[in-house]
Amino acid sequence: MTSPTRRPRRTTRRRTALAAGALVLTASALGAGPVTPAAAVAAACSGVESDFNGDGIRDTAIADPEATVGTVPRAGKVHIVYGGGKGAMELSQETAGIPGGAEPDDQYGFALAVYDADADGCADLAVGAPYEDISTNADAGMVHIVYGSAAGLNGGKAAKEHLQGEGTTIGGAAEPGDWLGYALVAGKTSTGSPYLVAGVPGESIGTVEDAGGFVYIHGTAQTVVGVISQNVETGGAVPGDAEIDDRFGASLAATPTHFAVGTPGEALGTVTFAGGVAVFSHTLSSGHPKPLFGLGQDQDAVAGAEEVGDGFGTALAMVPYRPSGATSTTESLLAVGVPGEDLSTTVDAGAVQVFRVTAAGSFTSHMWIEQNTADVEQASDAGDFFGQRLAAVNTAPGSTSSGTNTRLAIGVPGEESAEEHPEKGGVHIVPLVGAPGASDAWLDPGWGIPGEPAPTQLAGLSLSGSTAGLYVGMPYGPAADHGVHLFPWGTAGGGAPTKTFKPGWDGIPAGDTAFGAAVR
Repeated sequence: MTSPTRRPRRTTRRRTALAAGALVLTASALGAGPVTPAAAVAAACSGVESDFNGDGIRDTAIADPEATVGTVPRAGKVHIVYGGGKGAMELSQETAGIPGGAEPDDQYGFALAVYDADADGCADLAVGAPYEDISTNADAGMVHIVYGSAAGLNGGKAAKEHLQGEGTTIGGAAEPGDWLGYALVAGKTSTGSPYLVAGVPGESIGTVEDAGGFVYIHGTAQTVVGVISQNVETGGAVPGDAEIDDRFGASLAATPTHFAVGTPGEALGTVTFAGGVAVFSHTLSSGHPKPLFGLGQDQDAVAGAEEVGDGFGTALAMVPYRPSGATSTTESLLAVGVPGEDLSTTVDAGAVQVFRVTAAGSFTSHMWIEQNTADVEQASDAGDFFGQRLAAVNTAPGSTSSGTNTRLAIGVPGEESAEEHPEKGGVHIVPLVGAPGASDAWLDPGWGIPGEPAPTQLAGLSLSGSTAGLYVGMPYGPAADHGVHLFPWGTAGGGAPTKTFKPGWDGIPAGDTAFGAAVR
């Protein structure tokens, strides 16, 4: 069998919208270089979250997927900033030991995930490049696992490459526009097994184009299950029907017990781009993750009515949940972004619905959040796209969940506070337990987020949550304000970040295109 090859240049592009009328798709959104001084060598790997070099200090991965690598435009790169002031490095497909080579428009780093793939105590980095060409298949996509070690990221074992095609880890066929690696989520299951879920939202199922799917990679041996699509038997029927432009796998979220897969292009009856979500258990049935249920606004238990362009499931976030009186944490809270939701006559204002998922695989509606919710900061306006991005955390998963330890960040990239600053954007932080307005906060450029308000900054388009805090990426707008800011989850509205990463700081080379489009 022959291995797939990459062609050096593409002549055509094929990118269809993931949700009708989505504001952020009008922007130049989403997308190597030599290694700069690396971290000091650690004696052993620490097991600390996101610690690539094993020294016991959290590190940070920041992508610029639109970056030029050498002379190759939009090839993409990822900056690794080691904690404790121990330097930085650049990761791209021109870095020694990384498979492939930089090509125009690959957008290496479009999606990132961090987990301990080989269970050695050092964090590993999953990097998605959904626009990678495989042979003559433009934008087929691929995923790399770059391993951490006591010598730093990419300082030990060789990187692992996952892609489709004959003789590859995933098998099947690489096809134009598959977009493997468009979304990634990773972690460790409740039984301690590492897992990675990779979205393939452009996958064609038979003759049904862009129906989508996902790949499930589990265990230290990285056993690959996929591509899993809708309406197939994988230890149970996957919810939904594979239809054109569903884009199943465009968004992902997970906890140790469950994971969710978004289908923002799902048609409900004759209502196109209404959206949907499928929820799975990490428990394997016949070698596949077990499907539990589907969600859509045509169900009585789901708030709102299905409407054209709602994009239910465009963004997802998930945290472990322990209700009062429980002695273990086996449930999850799932937040679903509905950025195209119309609120009365306010078009595309957006909303978020949160669901409680039990260990047995049932669900109930937990809360509905919008900018008109009582005591929530700001007000709903047309084109806000509230819920276009989500990030969440449970800082104490072994304790009863509360509004203090379970928090949700909601991106509102279409928000504007003045006519001269359209699409400036902003970020809400709300509790996931109790009233959303009880301890919420609002951040936007000039109000907590460093820099001056300007048009098309799209604040809230890049969010990532961890126990370290909330990362807010600012890859667009004035170049001087590009950066990534780390906020405490309990920050007050307008509160200052505790840490800022910018090109030219902390060993990060100066100059960027979309620094912070993805961060972990």
